[in-house]
Amino acid sequence: MHNALKEKKEKTVEILINKKAENIKVIDIGELSVVADYFIIATGTSTTHVQSLSENLEELLAVEGYKIHHKEGYRSGRWILMDYNDIVIHLFSKEEREFYNLERLWADANTTNIDL
Repeated sequence: MHNALKEKKEKTVEILINKKAENIKVIDIGELSVVADYFIIATGTSTTHVQSLSENLEELLAVEGYKIHHKEGYRSGRWILMDYNDIVIHLFSKEEREFYNLERLWADANTTNIDL
């Protein structure tokens, strides 16, 4: 992995930790998909928290020079997808995360659990 991608991944995880996201996972899908190199998945404690995580990520990653390509789901606050081209961030409410279970879909990928 080149340095810029590693820095973007680490900065994303750092922001999620600082904003009290729960159950953060980094899934390396680069060998399995052309969609992105990484999925970063995190859970918020409420729809307001999920929206706040999204706002903070977009703002703080922009300060670092990382521009968002596409965002979906902000209004509902239950599942927000943030596409940064090589990293796709999935922010979930607890119920939505359990329902969609993206980790199961990418079970063949190398997954890093971020222990807080």
